[in-house]
Amino acid sequence: MKMLKNKTDRHFVSLSNFSEGEIMQLIETALRYKNQSEREPFSDRYAVNCFFEDSTRTHKSFEMAQRKLGMQVIDFQPSTSSVKKGESLYDTVLTLQAIGIDVVVIRHSEEAYYEKLISSPSIHCSIINGGDGAGQHPSQSLLDLMTIYEEFGTFRDLEIAISGDIKHSRVARSNMQILNTLGAKVFFTGPKKWMADDCDTFGSYLSIDELIPRADVMMFLRVQKERHLPDISQTDAKTYLQTYGLTPQREKQMKKQAIVMHPAPVNRGVEIADELVECSRSRIIRQMENGVFARMAIIESVLKK
Repeated sequence: MKMLKNKTDRHFVSLSNFSEGEIMQLIETALRYKNQSEREPFSDRYAVNCFFEDSTRTHKSFEMAQRKLGMQVIDFQPSTSSVKKGESLYDTVLTLQAIGIDVVVIRHSEEAYYEKLISSPSIHCSIINGGDGAGQHPSQSLLDLMTIYEEFGTFRDLEIAISGDIKHSRVARSNMQILNTLGAKVFFTGPKKWMADDCDTFGSYLSIDELIPRADVMMFLRVQKERHLPDISQTDAKTYLQTYGLTPQREKQMKKQAIVMHPAPVNRGVEIADELVECSRSRIIRQMENGVFARMAIIESVLKK
């Protein structure tokens, strides 16, 4: 299975170069881990998680995945590292590699931070992208795909709506690209000023009330106040929910088999009404659960390189 071409095969930084077959192989590996007690013997391998942006789900599910695979997990806190002295990301990774780390999971505010790392002849450890700015979030995308496949058994001709702050969402960017590859029909909705420039390439824009009765998957995104200009950060929650979010009235109009997804954390009462976050058609908790198994599959794939 190829991650990227040639010497960068051992890294996992984006799903954009993956074929349908390669994605399905990762999903099947994740489902195997979920449904069986089998574990790969990686007790002699070492991992470190370098999160330069706050995270609960991604950070801790990577750590859980590593421990389930038997790996030794080394603690790293940017606030107590030489980063505070001005050490570059490249030199941090070079140092971690030198002391014996095999896999480095990184979340960083800089988009495509990984390009310098994976192109360097000096970097031999595997780099896994835990999120780069508003660029990509491939492990979240894989767990989303796993959740959809687990529900429907296919991607072909599913109508999947991505709703909300698409312009600032690395999750949306990863998902819109790969869902097309897998044969799904992608739609976008939300404030038009928050649509990404490449939305037209991967899908069509419809209002939420046009999408609610037809979509198989309603995938809501968090309003990322930390990436907005100050004026946008004061968006009124109630107005946003009524205009763009999932209200109880809209939920009743959804198809019987349709599901609700969200990468979390959820701004309750903003993207989704509080009482619907854990409703019967919500798969938000399952996404979190599947995140561990999807990341086990990712780690296995790079270690086997």
